[in-house]
Amino acid sequence: MTNFSLKDKVIVVTGATGVLGKSFIAAIVEAQGSVGILGRNEEIAHERADQINQNGGRAIALVADVMNVEQLSLAKDKVLDQFGKIDGLVNGAGGILPQSVLMPDQDLFKMDLEGMRDAMDLNLWGTINPSQVFGEAIAKTAKKGSIVNISSMNSKRAITRVLGYNMGKASVDCYTQWFAVEMANRYGDKLRMNALAPGFFLTDQNKNLLTTPDGGFTERGQSVIDQTPFKRFGDPDELQGALIWLLSDASQFVTGSMICVDGGFSIYGGV
Repeated sequence: MTNFSLKDKVIVVTGATGVLGKSFIAAIVEAQGSVGILGRNEEIAHERADQINQNGGRAIALVADVMNVEQLSLAKDKVLDQFGKIDGLVNGAGGILPQSVLMPDQDLFKMDLEGMRDAMDLNLWGTINPSQVFGEAIAKTAKKGSIVNISSMNSKRAITRVLGYNMGKASVDCYTQWFAVEMANRYGDKLRMNALAPGFFLTDQNKNLLTTPDGGFTERGQSVIDQTPFKRFGDPDELQGALIWLLSDASQFVTGSMICVDGGFSIYGGV
């Protein structure tokens, strides 16, 4: 039987106070893993950790900004103090920033370049920073370690309006492949890095772009549905199977891969 269990593994999840993060930590706990819930929202981090601990799981709240290496280092120390090791990392932090959205009526040559840069930095460096901090601990304390980055359909196709996010996620893909090779050259099969590439899932960041207050689709939302063979948005829980596979020993010969969970969006030619 292939081992999908995370029993005795300690996994840190960044962006764990968000919608997708909530699903990620639930999956890890269900697979019997211990989880570090890292995010900027202290109240939600503690609330989610407390609920897991009260229900017999093992969790710790970690309040940190992925753009702040010092805060990440303190969070790493907190995990090591409590659990003694770190086996995996899910780089769930990222997303689309309001200042990085170019609306159709805006001048293409007057777009907010700082906003685009901010979005690119958040998605790229918000992945690299935790990998540097927690990856080092994984290399030192884990028998087998796995890092899972979050890619996007925006790295596969030109998605309008959100250039900074597109560039950030395309950079994450490049980083995933490069770092996977570099870790393999130095650590053999002890350390792996892969990426999960979600299709369109409704989150706090994009729901106003994709849906109307009455539950219908905006023009952009309808375009997404039209380009998705399954003709619906994804449910956050539908990312759980691929995530646990990548974190577990079931994928121990997999590195540098990008797994699309997208209802067919990335392969559909529109005809």
